[in-house]
Amino acid sequence: MSTEGGTKAVVAALSANLGIGVTKFAAWALTGASSMLAEAIHSVADSGNQVLLLVGGKAAKREATPEHPFGFSRYRYYYAFLVAVVLFTVGGLFALYEGWHKWHDPEPIESWQWVPIAVLVIAIVLEGLSFRTAIRESNKIRGNVGWGRFIRRSRSPELPVILLEDFGALIGLVFALFGVSMTLVTHDGRWDAVGSAAIGLLLVTIAIVLGSETREMLLGESATDEDLARIRAALAEGGYPDVIHLRTSHLGPEDILLAVKVAAEPEASLAEIGERTDRAEALVRAAVPAVRLIFIEPDVRHAEEPTGQSTSGMP
Repeated sequence: MSTEGGTKAVVAALSANLGIGVTKFAAWALTGASSMLAEAIHSVADSGNQVLLLVGGKAAKREATPEHPFGFSRYRYYYAFLVAVVLFTVGGLFALYEGWHKWHDPEPIESWQWVPIAVLVIAIVLEGLSFRTAIRESNKIRGNVGWGRFIRRSRSPELPVILLEDFGALIGLVFALFGVSMTLVTHDGRWDAVGSAAIGLLLVTIAIVLGSETREMLLGESATDEDLARIRAALAEGGYPDVIHLRTSHLGPEDILLAVKVAAEPEASLAEIGERTDRAEALVRAAVPAVRLIFIEPDVRHAEEPTGQSTSGMP
């Protein structure tokens, strides 16, 4: 996945959330609407999350050190996991608390009644533009894969995070608009509480999904099935069609570790194996540029070892 595309989507989302957040706080100050406060805090959480993604992207570019010989690429996963934590606590739990509080102490919107409606409509338009940017950047690499599978199989955190955040923001704005509108129509502040609670449940759900996905990234997911197929084809072209076992791990979105044991002929000389191995490494890197660390172990296949390997890369 292109880092540039993910960064572009993050910056677009951050720009939209900063402007929207200020107007939401102003609308809450004028009206006291619970849904507006929940949405304002939601914008604060989203803005903080986008800053975290940008910080993670910068930290991941640090050079490897003796203490961290594989580099710092997983910083992008770590900061993406923090996004899920912030979204759950700052966004979701606060909105649920505000909904509970306003349900027990409802207040109708008495003044500046047009302000929250206008702010929410404008916010929907701005969030829609941000969401469109995330969709465009994702479509460049998504291919024919469905959105659910794209989010699950992505090895880069930025676009899935922004997609889910922007989607959640749009739905949350609709909930807020519903709660405020019903409060204005019925003069019953409990509708405002319902809108706030719905926003909270939505954010908690999205946070759980994000936490689950980034957890898998932190644990070190294997290369995708498509990349594994390219790696095997490159090894075969380089003179190693017989793979005894192959394992991969994403150290970062564009940083794959490859460890593979391949079968070589018993009569092959060390010079021949060395030349073949160098060629195979070059072909693998050309086929999958994200494979940066390669460990190829030529060996003699024993009779008891299976000849077929699953695409998961496990023996």
